[in-house]
Parts: sequence; C-alpha cells; structure tokens
Amino acid sequence: MGKKNTPANMNSGKVTFYEERNFMGRSWDCMGDCADMHSYMSRCHSCRVHSGCFMVYDQANYMGNGYFMRRGEYGDYMNMFGWNNCIRSCRWIPMYRGNYRMRIYDRNDFGGQMYEFMDDCDNCMDRYRMNGCMSCHVMDGHWLMYEQPHYRGRMWYFGPGQYRNFMNMGW
Repeated sequence: MGKKNTPANMNSGKVTFYEERNFMGRSWDCMGDCADMHSYMSRCHSCRVHSGCFMVYDQANYMGNGYFMRRGEYGDYMNMFGWNNCIRSCRWIPMYRGNYRMRIYDRNDFGGQMYEFMDDCDNCMDRYRMNGCMSCHVMDGHWLMYEQPHYRGRMWYFGPGQYRNFMNMGW
C-alpha cells in the first residue's frame, strides 16, 4: 500500500529562518503562520523555504512590507527586496486547486463599482478604468495584489474572506 499524505505535508509548508545573512547564526524552523517571530529569534536576515509558499513581513502581525516566497534559498533578502528591516512575521499560503474568484470595489466596505476577477490581471486600473481599489471579497482561491501595474511594488496576500478597508492593511 502506498504512503498516504500526512497532515504535516498536506496542511503546512516548512521554512527555516536564520538570524544572519547567508544562512548563518541561530536558526528556527517554522511549519505555518507566525504572527511575531521575536519570541523565537531576535532578528531574521535569511531563510530557506523547504516546501510550500509563504508571505513574509517586516513587521509583526503580518503588517508592513510583504514578500511572497516559494521553495528556494534567500541568503540576503534585504538586498533582493530593498528592505531596511528584518523578517518579523510569516504566513503560510496553502496549496489550492480549484477555481479562482475575487470581487474588488473602488470604495471601502464593498461600496462603489464592483469588478470580478477569475484570473490574473497585470493592470486592473487600466482594464476596468478604475481610480483605485479599496476593498475586496475573495470567494475562491488565494490572491496577491500589487501596488503597481505589471506585478511590481509592494504586494498583499488575500486568502478567502472579506477585506473591508485596505487602509487598515497599510494600502
């Protein structure tokens, strides 16, 4: 009989964080979300993503600048991403196979014009002639939204749920 997927490899990823650049200093293994890494290590300047995908943030509680990381080595993320601080929190992004659907609104609390997405869009402001995006409702899938067209600038992760006010997220 074949090996079955265990909860550890179905429901989480694994990332190792290091205090210093180039995988030096103390390390800590994380298998899911961590709102504040300070209790595990004083700083984090490099990491290895062994499995899964993660969003990492330069502030606790998934705030500040965020960056999407997939499997690989990030020996000096500060130079790669242009950050001037270290990783303070991380969020695991679960694998998803299915349909993708999200509604965005040009005002807070799902007000104003609504536009629906079911696939990637490299410039939603041009596609829909929008002035801005202030709230969204993710019905299916996991989404990254970028500050600038063509997937540039700061990014934000949105899992299934309702996001009433992007200003509260540092948008």
